[in-house]
Amino acid sequence: MNRGIVAIVGRPNVGKSSVFNRLVQDNLAITDDQSGITRDRLYGKCEWLDQKFSVIDTGGIELKDVPFMDEIRAQAQLAIDEADLIIFVVDGRVGITNQDRDVMNILHRSKKPVVVAANKIDDVKQESNLQIEQLKESSNQQISSIKEETDSKISTLMNNVKEQ
Repeated sequence: MNRGIVAIVGRPNVGKSSVFNRLVQDNLAITDDQSGITRDRLYGKCEWLDQKFSVIDTGGIELKDVPFMDEIRAQAQLAIDEADLIIFVVDGRVGITNQDRDVMNILHRSKKPVVVAANKIDDVKQESNLQIEQLKESSNQQISSIKEETDSKISTLMNNVKEQ
């Protein structure tokens, strides 16, 4: 990867800030079960296999009208525009939702390379989720399955980022 900036993007409550914290190896981003905690962009530094790059955490993108959503979407769009590559985080427990599809459309329009991270995958049954399999087929992309609270499988995600 000859890229300097990676944005982490997705709908609310898929674990974007948790992924960000693991990549920067610090608890810089606030994580909570409540939606809408992250509203602005948050920058951090990451190093993987002697490659250094910046990482941007973003608020969850929704197209419906909720408080601060216009501002959150604008901040996420700035991160997308600034990024060389995007990590698109989805909740692997529930598969692909209509909100995920809305975010995928935004990312598709950006024409930036995208690496998909199916977060919150705690067992093999969740990893073989039919919707995640369908996303693999329809997007023709590698999908990294990762656990929310551990570093398990984060290396697969980072190797996919590095290969882009």
